[in-house]
Amino acid sequence: MNTAARYPVAPAARLQQIEQARRHILFGHRAAADASVPPAIERSWRRCLAMGHRPQDRVVFDTVSAAAMNRASQGSRPLRQAATPVIRSMARAMLHTRYFAILTDAQGIVIDVQGPLDRHDPHVAAIARIGVNLSEAAVGTTAIGTTLADLQPVWLHRGEHFFHDTSVFSCAGAPIWGPDGACIGMLDLTGVNVQEQPALKHLVIQSACAIENALILARPHRLLLRISWPGRVPGGHDDGLVCLDADGVMAGANRTARDMLGLAPGTSGHASQCFAIGIDTLFDAARHHRGAFEVPLWSGLQLQVLARQADDRTGARQATGMAAHSVPLKDMETALIRQAVDDARGNVMEAARALGISRA
Repeated sequence: MNTAARYPVAPAARLQQIEQARRHILFGHRAAADASVPPAIERSWRRCLAMGHRPQDRVVFDTVSAAAMNRASQGSRPLRQAATPVIRSMARAMLHTRYFAILTDAQGIVIDVQGPLDRHDPHVAAIARIGVNLSEAAVGTTAIGTTLADLQPVWLHRGEHFFHDTSVFSCAGAPIWGPDGACIGMLDLTGVNVQEQPALKHLVIQSACAIENALILARPHRLLLRISWPGRVPGGHDDGLVCLDADGVMAGANRTARDMLGLAPGTSGHASQCFAIGIDTLFDAARHHRGAFEVPLWSGLQLQVLARQADDRTGARQATGMAAHSVPLKDMETALIRQAVDDARGNVMEAARALGISRA
């Protein structure tokens, strides 16, 4: 469906369209002329029905086990470190919207929450907790579950969520791809009982790309290649990025580069398998600070490449710094508890209720 055609409608009409689609798809009523939702949302609804869920079922936002939470925390350190500055910058764009950011791992487990959180709102307190399982199997159709199921960016508003309990949310989500091309998590922007902001889908896509680039640059490497199609000016956030070690082996590539080079997720190999020139030419171009130049691929296509040297210890220092400054899960939980107590002006019982935990 054409996004531009979907959202200029009045808020009340938009909600009515969603309700008509719910009656048609979820309850089998006759479809109205405009009873439709984006295909990704309909697929998610039908998956939820296939799992035996019903829209009126109550939703419990459970945390995973301590062992699973620890695995998620340990495995997500590079992702959290790469995401933190990006989310802080992104928050300026959402300053007056009451949306906040949720970062999850590839299983939909919350590993970080940032932004203006109203923990007095039980809906915010329910999901804005590290360790909560927000996968599609656990809480039905959300931007988080749908993004991770389809591996595509998505926007959802109110009743486009499967359960009645989650119809207060509006959210945008985008997958985050690791240096090896596999999905390692997703970035979600969520608001509770807020004005619809479909433009946040564009913001979350760009922010996810920035996180991916930060992950690439943190890899130890000797040569950084910025690749683009001829006629484009390299140096933008949408460049393809490829990191090579001293032997020309690819240490990592972002999703854009993988699409341009035809690299499947999980594959790396030597740069000579993609570029139809001697790899020494790329290293020489970086050594002499040559500008962007066109390079042939074995596929017959031409790319524009800007090659720059990097001390092979740079990525290692960045990675070490990430490990040194990453926050242990216990410290992150403690910080959230302290913030909740501050928000409750020292009332421990009120803070505990907001967080959905015991007073102890």
